[in-house]
Amino acid sequence: MSSVEEHRRQAPASVRCMIITVSDTRTPDTDTSGRLMKELLQQAGGFEIVDYYIVKDEYSSIQTLVRKAADGNAVEAVLINGGTGIARRDTTYEAVRDLLDKEMPGFGEIFRYLSFAQDIGAAAILSRAVAGVYNDTAVFSMPGSSGAVKLAMNKIVIPELKHVMREIYKDLK
Repeated sequence: MSSVEEHRRQAPASVRCMIITVSDTRTPDTDTSGRLMKELLQQAGGFEIVDYYIVKDEYSSIQTLVRKAADGNAVEAVLINGGTGIARRDTTYEAVRDLLDKEMPGFGEIFRYLSFAQDIGAAAILSRAVAGVYNDTAVFSMPGSSGAVKLAMNKIVIPELKHVMREIYKDLK
């Protein structure tokens, strides 16, 4: 058995998640990407959705919610969609990056690679998807389109989130 397989076997059975949609215009009725994140987590099993928020694309508002999630132990993983582009108004990348204790650059790299190969070609360079660990809480930030959410969740987040939590927890013992 490989060490990755062994680590996955040792991973927790369940992960408590907070979903954050970053948008200046979406509402609970129009937030298809946040709804998709919830549905994919529920279908996969082993994930509990503890909280769900829609927040304006403002640096301090995003950081406040991520900090709230990491306080205490109600939330183990924060899954963010939206605000990762290069427009002046897109601040999610900076808000998340500036909080991280440890960055997982592979998340953004693999996401852009998969986007390039499967969907959008060279426009994948416009994505500033980022992930890492803040205060022993996993944080994954991806673009807000439903296609991007589906790709990131199905190909990266859902398959590896429990493994990520195992790695975080092993240092806490």
